[in-house]
Amino acid sequence: MKMFLPALRLSVVLMLVCGLLYPLVTTGVAQWLFPSQANGSLITQDGKIIGSSLLAQEVKSPGLFQPRASNANYDPTASAGSNRAVASPEYIAEMNQKMAALRQGNPALPHQIPADLVTGSGSGLDPDLSPEAAEAQVARISQATGLSEQQLTQLIQKHTQGRQLGLFGEPRVNVTELNLALIAEEK
Repeated sequence: MKMFLPALRLSVVLMLVCGLLYPLVTTGVAQWLFPSQANGSLITQDGKIIGSSLLAQEVKSPGLFQPRASNANYDPTASAGSNRAVASPEYIAEMNQKMAALRQGNPALPHQIPADLVTGSGSGLDPDLSPEAAEAQVARISQATGLSEQQLTQLIQKHTQGRQLGLFGEPRVNVTELNLALIAEEK
């Protein structure tokens, strides 16, 4: 009993500090310093939440840019990679099938298809494409929307983000934000 009471008191204090005080303080600081990020980097339009800039969304319209393939079916609660070896026959067959489907919907695709148009990201929810993958879709979107290829290319260039701090990562285009800009351009 001599050891039990101090251990119980310490457990209660640590539960209050680690389980209540620390989460409240970090949440408050995050809301104060980075409110958009702390709330999920939500994208709103006309006061309505339409998505997050951190998550890809499925796009079926031929007049919009298609995001990366999703191994999670664009379900943010089911983040998943394919976990297949790139040399496995199943993976090769799947990539050939995806490339054939992509060529069918985009007849003007270049001979060399950008890899991120057919491969999923590690999480299956990556919202970004390479500028090359976005540009590969320009002919299809131009035909579907009536916008010129030059207008679409300029839109891609305007929404291309460079390397982080000029060093890290690759140039990228957020597909959700690009599609919102495309819809606004059509109006």
